Amino acid sequence: MFKKLQAGTVLFVTAAAGLSHAASKMNVMTATQDLAALAREVGGDLVNVESIAMGYQDPHFVEPKPSFLLKLQKADVLAVVGLQLEIGWLPPLITQSRNGKIQGPGAPGYMDMSTYCQILEIPQGQVTRAMGDVHPLGNPHYWLDPENGRRIAKAFADKFSSLQPANAAAFGQHYADFDKRLTEAQKGWEAKMAPYKGRKVVTYHRSWPNFCERFGLTVVEYVEPKPGIPPTPVHTLDVINLMKRDGVKLILVEPYFDLRTPNSIASAVGGQVLVLMPSVGGNKEIKTYFELFDYDINMLVNAFAKFK
Repeated sequence: MFKKLQAGTVLFVTAAAGLSHAASKMNVMTATQDLAALAREVGGDLVNVESIAMGYQDPHFVEPKPSFLLKLQKADVLAVVGLQLEIGWLPPLITQSRNGKIQGPGAPGYMDMSTYCQILEIPQGQVTRAMGDVHPLGNPHYWLDPENGRRIAKAFADKFSSLQPANAAAFGQHYADFDKRLTEAQKGWEAKMAPYKGRKVVTYHRSWPNFCERFGLTVVEYVEPKPGIPPTPVHTLDVINLMKRDGVKLILVEPYFDLRTPNSIASAVGGQVLVLMPSVGGNKEIKTYFELFDYDINMLVNAFAKFK
C-alpha cells in the first residue's frame, strides 16, 4: 500500500512540476510577425509568443479586434516596431488592456524595438502632411536588415533574462545560437547578391531602404508619388521615362498593394514586377526570420539573372 501511495505521490509531484513550468512561461505579444519570429528564436519553449498584425497585412493599417485586447491583458511583454508604424491602431488597445506591465515606455514589459536598431530616412526639418505619410522619426521597416534582426534578438535576450533571471542562461544560449546561425546565413545572402551590387530598382512603397542598403541595391524611384499616396498618371509616366532612361527593369512590390499600375509600368519598359515579402508570414513558405531573407533573395537573384 505504501509503495503504491509513494509511486502515486511521485507521479503527482512530477505532473505538478510540469504544470508549474507551463504556467511560468512568459506571454509575449508583438506588433508584427517579424518581431514574433525573433522572440521565438530567443525564448524557445520558455515563452508563448503571438503577434497582432499578420505578415500579409499592411502593418500601417490593422483592424483592432476584441481578441487582441484579451491577449494584451495577459501579456508579460509587448514588443512594438515603433516609429509610429502602429500609431493608427495599437495605442488604444494598449490603453484599454489596463495591463500595467505594457503601458508604454517605462513599463517593465514594454519594448520599442526601434530604440535598439539602425534607423534610416530620418527626415530633416519640419514634416507636413503635404509630404505624404512620412514617418517623422524615421523609416520603420528596419527589420529588413539582418544586423537589426541581430540587435532585436539581443534586446529580447536581455529583457527576458531580466524578467526571468532563473532562465537567463537559457535565453543567452538561445541568442548565441541564433547569432551564429544568422552570421552564416548572412554570408550566404551577401554572396548571392554580390554580383548585382549597385543594380537599380523601383519600389512601390518605402519599405526597402534597410534591405537595399545591406545588399547593395539602389532605389531610384517609387510607384507612389509620395509615401501613402496612390499612383497618379503623371507620376506613372515619369517613372516609365526614368526606367527607360536608366535601364531599370525590376519593380519591387509588397503583397498588399494593387498590381495594376506596377504591371503597366513593367509592360511599358519590358521589365518585371517582383512581389517581395516584407515580413515573416507574408506567405505560407515564410515561417522564420531566415526564411524571409531566403525567399526574397532567391526571388531577386532569379529576376536579375533574366536582365543581364
